[in-house]
Amino acid sequence: MIVSRPAIDRRGLLDRYRSNRERTASIFACVNDAAFYDRPIPLRHPFAFYEGHVPAFSFLSLNVRALGEPSIDPALERLFERGIDPSSLDDARRHERTDWPSRAAAAEFAARCDERVLDALANAKIDDDAVPRLVRGESAYTILEHEEMHQETLLYIVHQLEPDRKRRIAGRHEDRAVDTAQTREVAAGIATLGAVPGEIPFGWDNEFGRVRQEVAGFEISRYPVTNGEWLRFVADGGPVPHFWHRAGAAWLLRLVFEEIALPASWPAYVTHDQAEAYARWRGARLPTEAQYHRAAFGTPGEAERAFPWGGELPQPRHGNFDFQRYDPEPVDSHPAGESAWGIADLMGNGWEWTGTPFAPFPGFEPMASYPPYSADFFDGRHYVMKGASPVTSRNLLRRSLRNWFYSDYPYAYAKFRCVTAR
Repeated sequence: MIVSRPAIDRRGLLDRYRSNRERTASIFACVNDAAFYDRPIPLRHPFAFYEGHVPAFSFLSLNVRALGEPSIDPALERLFERGIDPSSLDDARRHERTDWPSRAAAAEFAARCDERVLDALANAKIDDDAVPRLVRGESAYTILEHEEMHQETLLYIVHQLEPDRKRRIAGRHEDRAVDTAQTREVAAGIATLGAVPGEIPFGWDNEFGRVRQEVAGFEISRYPVTNGEWLRFVADGGPVPHFWHRAGAAWLLRLVFEEIALPASWPAYVTHDQAEAYARWRGARLPTEAQYHRAAFGTPGEAERAFPWGGELPQPRHGNFDFQRYDPEPVDSHPAGESAWGIADLMGNGWEWTGTPFAPFPGFEPMASYPPYSADFFDGRHYVMKGASPVTSRNLLRRSLRNWFYSDYPYAYAKFRCVTAR
């Protein structure tokens, strides 16, 4: 019996593309015109690059490379084609340039790209088994998820921009007492990592290659490490997180658009190296990628879940994700999102560092629509993160998704928890 694949939902793709462009525009609207050429994160290009990069990537990936359509502006396409991920400030200086276009010119180019992409999504043959980039609509999904990922990384950059160079958006914030000493026992069992083609509508190349791994029993923190817990580490000589700021005797937390008194019940956003140092200080370690999967998606029986809370698609009650707010919140805010083991905050409120270097699963093949997406980062210096942050699109919340950063990258919205052997 031959089972046909569902037809591509063009209306859904078009709606998602338009929604993405609107959200991206709202993020850029927070940046003053005077800051258009600023580089708040020296390891990244200025805002001028990103305003052109997102639509250029979509147009080049779908229209030019997948569908064979003609160019719009070859010079601007080359300029905006790909971002940077240097390992040091010295490496970053090699990417400095002064020939960025005006904001009006970048916007005009973006509009031309959007027009062509929307036409392709509406009318072109975007699901074609004879074209590797179009199998199962790969290029269409690639450009959608690429923009959703960039919305988060754009906010990392906006976060570092001086307050007088961006629009201020005040939020409502809560802090409260949380029993952060609680741990949970996770029984030995199987953790299933990765996916197989066709199992999910779309996945990035590093997600594929099904791995079923035996995981010994372990004990894990019920909640991610909080600012209050990290304060004790600082008092004992531990490093100060990048987002913290000292004002006299008080500690302040720098949010995306404001600064507030340090909330003790919020997760501590730290680098992988800092998280490892804290775990050693506690006589523990970071969970492996397989242990995270077991804690998040495993159950006391043999079944595994699609999400920590079960099979229901992500809803606001399950966690702090999908731009419900720009900032973290107390780690016990979403009991409906707990895993089968009673472990909280596994998906949302900040990505979770693992102790696993980012590497391919067996049988890895670069994806046709974006060949360098993962392979350039299999270097032993990037580490796997799982879960989601407050500004991760709900479309990216799936069990197989893997995020990664350099171990000393301080700008990501990344939390962690500790594990000990049973």
